[in-house]
Amino acid sequence: MTPDYSKTTSKPFETVVKEVEEAAMKRNFRTLYIHDVQATLAEKGFEIPPYSILEVCNSGFAYEAINAYAPIGMMLPCRIVVYPEGDATRITLMRPSLISEVLPDADLGSLPMDVEKTLIEVVDEVVA
Repeated sequence: MTPDYSKTTSKPFETVVKEVEEAAMKRNFRTLYIHDVQATLAEKGFEIPPYSILEVCNSGFAYEAINAYAPIGMMLPCRIVVYPEGDATRITLMRPSLISEVLPDADLGSLPMDVEKTLIEVVDEVVA
């Protein structure tokens, strides 16, 4: 299994960012912040195509994770990356199930897989 879940769509970049936020919200994930990486790098003189990182969080999942293993905060919130790729727009997320491999002492049970399943639904809805 790859460490990421990634799909492309023919929808425009701005539309995809908005739809990812909406699809996450329908699943009780709140968008905490959208990083406009293109603008941030442009401030330092670097030019790249549009590139956004959406930080999303489900407070119930976060509560469970932090109570199970306090250092998990370094892996929160979940991030979904959106960027153009050729004539398409790519949506990518790191699979939360990898947290169990990265932090073997974290006894999170099925929580990472539950979060991953939900975020995959977000990506799949946007590309449908």
